Amino acid sequence: MDAVTLDDTAVRLRRAVTRLHRKLRQSALAGVSPAQASLLGTIDRMGRPSLGDLAAAEQVQPPTVTRLVRDLEGAGLLERVRDAHDGRCTRVVLTTRGRREVERIRRRKDEFLERALAHVDRRRADELVALLEAVVEAE
Repeated sequence: MDAVTLDDTAVRLRRAVTRLHRKLRQSALAGVSPAQASLLGTIDRMGRPSLGDLAAAEQVQPPTVTRLVRDLEGAGLLERVRDAHDGRCTRVVLTTRGRREVERIRRRKDEFLERALAHVDRRRADELVALLEAVVEAE
């Protein structure tokens, strides 16, 4: 039997993480696009980001953020506010409805994972989580 190389493991891990990400996204989204959901989550984490901050965090061009913000604002999920210290700067904040949407998306993802983990040995699942956390922290 051939030895499994680090490259083989890296490829398997990438594929598994990609598939898991896709399944999580599919299980949680209803009414918002993946890009919109990502933007809502980023706004939630950042608090009151500027459009430029959002573009950098999401690694997209400013016109893309502007379009996403316009659509989410139209859906009542966020609002634009003037920066208190620099009136030329526009910031975005989640509305109450937007915060509920972020919570709903996260809850549905957690529920998906709970259902999936119910069929896996708990000790192995905890070891997997610790391993993934270590991989993320190593970079």
